[in-house]
Amino acid sequence: MKKNLHLILCFLTLAGGLRAQTITGRVNDGNNPLSGANIKIEGKKAQTSTNEKGEYTLKIEPGTYNLMASYIGYAKFIQKISLQQGQTLNLDVVLRPSTDMDELVVVSSRKPSKISDIPGTVWVVDNQKLQEQIRAGVPLKEALAQLIPGLDAGPQGRTNYGQNLRGRNVLVMIDGVSLNSTRGISRQFDSVDPFNIERIEVLSGASAIYGGGATGGIVNIITKKGQSGPAAFTSEAGARSGLRNKSDHDIRFAQAISGGNNDFKGRIGIAFQKNNAAFDASNKQIFTDITQTDLQYNRTFDIFANTEFKLTEKQSLRFNAQYYNSAYDGTKDLYLGANLAGLLSNPKLLELRDGFSSSVVPKTSRASISADYHAADILGGQDLYVQALSRNEKFSFHPFPNSIRNASIPGGGLLYSGSSIQNTRYSALKLVLSKQWTALNFTYGIDADNEKFDAQQVLFDRALSASSGGLVNNGIATVGRYPGFNVNGLSGFFQAQWNLSSKLSLSAGLRQQRMYVKVNDFAGADVQSLIAYGLGKTADVIPGGKNHYDVNLFNAGLVYKITAPEQVWLNFAQGFSLADPAKYYGQGSYQLNGLNWKLLNGTSVGTSPLTGIKTQQLEAGWRHRSKVVNAQFAAFYSWSDKNLKTIPITLAVDVIDQKRRNYGAEASVSVNLNNGFEIGGNGMYIKSQNKPADSWKLQDISDASPSKAAAYLGWRNQAFGLKVQAFRSFDLKEEPKDGLTNQIKGYTTLDLLGNIKLPLGTLNFGVQNLLNKDYQSIWSQRSQVLYKGLATPETFSYLGRGRTYNLTYTINY
Repeated sequence: MKKNLHLILCFLTLAGGLRAQTITGRVNDGNNPLSGANIKIEGKKAQTSTNEKGEYTLKIEPGTYNLMASYIGYAKFIQKISLQQGQTLNLDVVLRPSTDMDELVVVSSRKPSKISDIPGTVWVVDNQKLQEQIRAGVPLKEALAQLIPGLDAGPQGRTNYGQNLRGRNVLVMIDGVSLNSTRGISRQFDSVDPFNIERIEVLSGASAIYGGGATGGIVNIITKKGQSGPAAFTSEAGARSGLRNKSDHDIRFAQAISGGNNDFKGRIGIAFQKNNAAFDASNKQIFTDITQTDLQYNRTFDIFANTEFKLTEKQSLRFNAQYYNSAYDGTKDLYLGANLAGLLSNPKLLELRDGFSSSVVPKTSRASISADYHAADILGGQDLYVQALSRNEKFSFHPFPNSIRNASIPGGGLLYSGSSIQNTRYSALKLVLSKQWTALNFTYGIDADNEKFDAQQVLFDRALSASSGGLVNNGIATVGRYPGFNVNGLSGFFQAQWNLSSKLSLSAGLRQQRMYVKVNDFAGADVQSLIAYGLGKTADVIPGGKNHYDVNLFNAGLVYKITAPEQVWLNFAQGFSLADPAKYYGQGSYQLNGLNWKLLNGTSVGTSPLTGIKTQQLEAGWRHRSKVVNAQFAAFYSWSDKNLKTIPITLAVDVIDQKRRNYGAEASVSVNLNNGFEIGGNGMYIKSQNKPADSWKLQDISDASPSKAAAYLGWRNQAFGLKVQAFRSFDLKEEPKDGLTNQIKGYTTLDLLGNIKLPLGTLNFGVQNLLNKDYQSIWSQRSQVLYKGLATPETFSYLGRGRTYNLTYTINY
């Protein structure tokens, strides 16, 4: 009996000890919940993070502690708490914007770094700023141009061709995984639904940190992660329309679930969008883009999942997986006139008609998976970051008419239509180590990657395509479109930062980049098409071959901290880019001898190897961040000894020995007033030039960037918010040629954005192009120059969307 009583007493004592002392609450910024805020007990292992609704739960032993709450871009919150046995404490936390530059970003140095320590121009588009745009109906490419000073205005179709950063190529990543390929297809922003984006980090200007392709800067898209706690759900539904035509409506739905505990957490987000027709300010349907494919009559599906395992107190493992599919889904398209007469000579015949069908569906399809491992305090107190990734993507294009000119063809030429299908497989392994001393930090690592590319072209029945005005496209043969290639990269880098004093720090780094390119033998795309249409039987191939690049890239910078929220910096950086091998190699001229197409001359690895372009940049800047005023300014000058030339019609590329430079300034300022008002703006002035002889000339408009400006005025309280924003893209001209001056005409748009807090959820609304102004998109004006001679300019007249209304309802539960 005594033994049983003793066991009962022990059980009761243990049960009492197991009665959890619990802290619960919500974290917000005064208006909106903050998902992913970190909650921890100072000096203890106990920590958690908030869910989609900003809620948290933390269990801990009785005692007195300091509870700390933190979130990127906000000042840290600390409060002393005392917990009795079995007590539950409810503590809501309001975080205020940080008064100094203590935001952590990875875009600048491959590891989390404070912006205040970075000698460069860094922009962070947080979730609130991004979703304010997206939920009001602003598409991702256009929202980024509104929010990032150095990024060009985005086309309204599928491509982001020519959307440069500081006038040069931009490297786009998702969670540090590159979306760029050596084959420049320009669909990096047709890659993820904004519903799955947490924030976006941007580094303006040339950079060697992540390797090739970043001569203009880096855009790193950070996706939403799972949060600890019970299952949390987010549902979203939206609609967009000009309200003047029954076919002018887009709809979207999205759903996410997140949850976990201190050892495991995960999130899965699914987003769907269906677009219909789009209309200009005159209520005329905008011509569909037959060059780079359109987003009218398009449906998009994005599923993004991630999990994170806490292996030990100092080790974690995260997996990301995504499947993205964005494809044409309709029966209406641009009618090119009987026998393509509207395309060739009479633009009055051009119109949008039902009856479109194609053996190739224009689409973007991408599947990717990545694993990230982090270990702290190993190998003598170092941080280790390892990333392994794989990405497969398939791009198919709109049926496009092509004209082949060759003296061996009866009549001298052949007009046909085809669609290209391009496949890229990319994998990489990246390793980074970082060691921090009191005043010195070393970061170094190795990147290894492999890229494989191949492309085919489906040829359509010429007679049927012509008689239907390009609407009916039945495939009759598949031929090669570009030479396939394989690129292996192996690079090492080293970066150091030395705090010379409490105010002055010096950083410098070196990257040794090696790329090994193997190009396949290839018979010219034109002669393969001619053979498929019955002219000739065989063709000589343009030899492939191997080439390698060995490039050293250097960077150095100084940061001086005037005060805690204010710094100035000076920076020098080098970047490297390799022109598209697919559009450089495999070009040749042929002559028909009997039934064989004889190669007269061609661009091959052996005779004319492709040259890389190395860019240098000097930059000086100033930034200030406080609770009231956030401002940043940078002046830049970048130059290279080589220039990339785009050949009209074919869009083939050539690297020429010609100096090129970009110089200008970008700036941003925002003011948050105590009465709820906010005002701000950003912009970039840029001049792009080349030097064909002894003097500098304006760069061709095919890839030069216009200057731009954006401004906004807003007001909000806890229940309601309203903002008016304006965007201006300025005129851009190139040097006169043969008495003609190509130019891009600027335009101005005005948008209205707002949100209303409901008893359940939030209703966002927006009106784009509020004044219903007619304007021609930048891509439309570029394409009229690039495809000049192939079709009438009216074929590529893509006007901007007219006044468009949007409603989005979001609920966290």
